[in-house]
Amino acid sequence: MNPHKTGTREEWLAARLDLLKDEKELTRRSDELARRRQALPWVRIDKAYRFETDEGAASLADLFRGRSQLLMYHFMFGPDYTAGCPTCSMLADGFNGLVVHLANHDVMLWAVSRAPLAKLQAYNGGWGGRSRGRRRSPATSTSTST
Repeated sequence: MNPHKTGTREEWLAARLDLLKDEKELTRRSDELARRRQALPWVRIDKAYRFETDEGAASLADLFRGRSQLLMYHFMFGPDYTAGCPTCSMLADGFNGLVVHLANHDVMLWAVSRAPLAKLQAYNGGWGGRSRGRRRSPATSTSTST
C-alpha cells in the first residue's frame, strides 16, 4: 500500500480546488467529444442482420418494435464461454429498471451476444438467466449476419 500524506484542512482544500479545475476541464472536453461523436454522419445499413430472440428470428428492423430508437448492448458471452462477462452481468442486472425509462423516450433496449441463444437462456450466473421472464425487454439475442 502506498503511504498517504496527511495534511491540514487548508492543504486539502487547496489541493481539492486545484483538482476541481482539472475535473471541470475534463468534463468540458468530454462534452465536446460527445458532441463530435453525435455529429458523425450516419451510415446506411444494407447488410441483412439476423437475430435469434426468445420470440424467434428477427431482423434488425424488427428489434425496434415500433420505437424510433434502438439501443444495443454487447453482452460479452462468446460461444465458448462458460459464463457471461462479470461486468456485463452486473450491468445487465439493472436493465429491467432501465427499460421503463428508455421506453418513455421511445428507445428499445436489447442485449446481444455471440453465444447461441440456448446457451444464453441456460446461463444463470448473470442477468441472462434471471430477468427475461420479468419483462419482454430487454431481451437477449444472438446476432448473425447473412
